[in-house]
Amino acid sequence: MSLFQKSVEKKYLNELDSVLIDNKYKEFQDYFGNPSIQENIRNSKEEQFQEGFLRELFVSIFGYTLNPQPNFNLTTELKNIVNSKKADGAILKGEGAIAVIELKGTDTTDLDKIETQAFGYKNHHPKCVYVITSNFEKLRFYIQNAVDHIDFDLFNLTREQFSLMWLCLAKDNLLNGLPKIIKESSLLQEENITKKLYFDYSKFREAIYNNLLKNNPETDKLLLFKKTQKLLDRFLFIFFAEDRLLLPPNSISEIVKQWTTLKEELDEYVPLYDRFKKYFGYMNTGYKGKKYDIYAYNGGLFAPDEILDNISIDDEILHKHTLILSQYDFETDVDVNILGHIFEHSLGDIENVQAEIKGEKIDSQKTKRKKDGIFYTPKYITKYIVENTVGKLCEEKRREFDIVDEEYAKDRKNRKKDTIKALDDKLTDYRNWLLSLTILDPACGSGAFLNQALDFLIIEHRKIDDLRAQLFGSGLVFSDITTDILEKNIYGVDINEESVEIAKLSLWLRTAQKGRKLNKLNNNIKCGNSLIDDPEVAGEKAFNWQNEFPNIFQAKEKKAWHVTWVTHDTRTSERMIKYKVRERRATGEMHIDRSVYLENEDAIKVTEIISDIVVEEKYNCIAYNICNDHIHALLVCEEVELPNVVRKLKGKSAQKFKEYLGIAKDETFNLWAQKFDRKLIETETQLTNVIEYIKTNRGKHGLPDINKGLQP
Repeated sequence: MSLFQKSVEKKYLNELDSVLIDNKYKEFQDYFGNPSIQENIRNSKEEQFQEGFLRELFVSIFGYTLNPQPNFNLTTELKNIVNSKKADGAILKGEGAIAVIELKGTDTTDLDKIETQAFGYKNHHPKCVYVITSNFEKLRFYIQNAVDHIDFDLFNLTREQFSLMWLCLAKDNLLNGLPKIIKESSLLQEENITKKLYFDYSKFREAIYNNLLKNNPETDKLLLFKKTQKLLDRFLFIFFAEDRLLLPPNSISEIVKQWTTLKEELDEYVPLYDRFKKYFGYMNTGYKGKKYDIYAYNGGLFAPDEILDNISIDDEILHKHTLILSQYDFETDVDVNILGHIFEHSLGDIENVQAEIKGEKIDSQKTKRKKDGIFYTPKYITKYIVENTVGKLCEEKRREFDIVDEEYAKDRKNRKKDTIKALDDKLTDYRNWLLSLTILDPACGSGAFLNQALDFLIIEHRKIDDLRAQLFGSGLVFSDITTDILEKNIYGVDINEESVEIAKLSLWLRTAQKGRKLNKLNNNIKCGNSLIDDPEVAGEKAFNWQNEFPNIFQAKEKKAWHVTWVTHDTRTSERMIKYKVRERRATGEMHIDRSVYLENEDAIKVTEIISDIVVEEKYNCIAYNICNDHIHALLVCEEVELPNVVRKLKGKSAQKFKEYLGIAKDETFNLWAQKFDRKLIETETQLTNVIEYIKTNRGKHGLPDINKGLQP
């Protein structure tokens, strides 16, 4: 997430002493870039390295003085003013803390988890401006609030990234309030750019629309206005893409320059709009030339359009306004957040023009509010909504899958292959669940909420990559997951066609990558009245959810499954017999795992626990029986749901039974074996036979009936 506006950040970075930065970066790399030291840090517990971390980074590199040295400005364990809780560290100025520091070990891979704790400390120190969190391998820096932050990967930090970290954390910079000054300058610069760009953007749209009315009097006004907006969307994408190097640099200004040369020097005049239409075609189908290639980004924005392909626009209009907009740097000055402001402003203008065309009265108060930008959805609101809806859902699911970050950071050398595989399988299952999520905004507007949800999901997938890298001890490689997220997770509806197109554009701009086709979003972002599905009431905007999103609202195909799973280490496989595993364990030749064999009293308790889980989760369990070392259950669910249902039954019951036995939390306890057996029930006869088999199973094993009244 961006904390500073790029052009402002660049200005301050350019003012740094490059020789000083070179020397300090070398010192930093000698320690934090040393593989042996990195390994020792990873193997250290949180308490072992806390003071060492502060000393090596904040004292040796950034120049602070650590307590108990005279005139210290850095301390460990700063107590809150009103209670006994303590931050792990703090940077001091005058009589109070200007920054609080919260540290965890490298086994805490997700710094989001300590954000609330860290800001809790900040809020107890009135003069505190900055929050720093770290797990010794990564460091996160906040200014004033948690809306935005900067992340630094200390073990893989480039010189450029170190320069930015120096700008934020070096003693003289932080104590003099420079990071806050840069943030305030960034907000002011962003506001100024937004106003100026919106003015130029609006003038371009107004000029094109009026010119289209003049040159194409036979075409419907409302249709021409909609096409005006689509044309601007095309230009905006190209301006963005050429400055992000997705396209050859200065593509628009080069087209204007070539057009001028053809007209004035070679007497080969063609309308300027024809030149742009040709380029739009390249964006749709691709182009390979002698000087440059253009990738076929497509996505639908540049697909053939009967109206746009046949209208005429005066050269002067395009010449003037495209050159004005091409002067903006869409890499450093105009980011996707500024464009978000522009898009939401535009929606107000669009509504007014549409009302004017239809002869409707315009609400002047509403218009003023929109001109003032009051209608814009602030980022902190969309962030809060996403974190407290999608975020909470993800937290629950991680607990359900029993994904514990610390388990992935343990030494891999001494771990069994089965354990590593089980941990990896949990991540795979969690990723698959993430990709099955449906996030839908029924009034998506310019896509602010959908973009925030997209950002959240991308970060959530990166957390999976972090854990997998720790588990296998490999370098971090981020999976390219954005295409899957856009196609499988993100859905939106809006009654305004232009809103739908702008929402698509905002998602494209946020995810566009060089040499990768844009996602076709027509099946995900749709126009309609999300409240009314009756055409007699809503006309052509009537929106039938089942018809429009059949993949979301399709009926579940539930099936009956005979499921069996066993207790930990109690079944003897053919392979175990072949290699005499049990004999070798008995003679002490190999490690003996703790076997689980449930006595009748324990079996009753497990049955009670599973019964509660079935009721709590609203599972369909037709029949159930438990023996001393295995369970039979007849479950009804979708095939894709079955592994998660069984995993939750096993995981929750094991945890609750562990608590019942009074086993310490940090002690390893395995109640169930990892795998389970399943068989699909396809006929009524099978169903009847399986129910009877399950009910009588304990009797067949010579065990007393304990299940009366305890059937889930």
